[in-house]
Amino acid sequence: MTWRPLRAIRAVAAAPAALARRRARGEGGNAIVEFCMMGILFLVPLVYVMLAVFDLQRAMYGASAAARDAGRAFVLAPDVGSAQARARQAAQIAMADQGLQLGSGFSYQCDGGCLQAGSAVTVRISYTVPLPFVPDAIGGPLASIPVSSTHRTPYGDYRESKG
Repeated sequence: MTWRPLRAIRAVAAAPAALARRRARGEGGNAIVEFCMMGILFLVPLVYVMLAVFDLQRAMYGASAAARDAGRAFVLAPDVGSAQARARQAAQIAMADQGLQLGSGFSYQCDGGCLQAGSAVTVRISYTVPLPFVPDAIGGPLASIPVSSTHRTPYGDYRESKG
């Protein structure tokens, strides 16, 4: 009689270990699959956001450099007639350095007369950054981010007026 209760106690004591071994064998390899699925689920949006931020940063650098270079080209021009053309060309080159097109986002305003002693020129560059991989059919203002830069370049108090 002492034999049967002892066998029953041993069976009950060994049951959790056997159950754990059975579970461990049944779920082998699932962690790798779950890791890959979750990695893809989080990696794809992260890469998309990074591409959008890089495009935005590139446009911001381009607009800033274009406004600065256009202002310099404007005040260094020999006359008012060629100042606008030189400024626009300088802005186009600066934007092209970043792989962008200037388009119609170029404007300038002379404070106190163009190329007059003590005056200044304010150049504004505007650019719209489209979000990556968004088709034109659903694009437009909702799928783009506007970027602009303004730079004021003084002509100088002690320079000869050219305008």
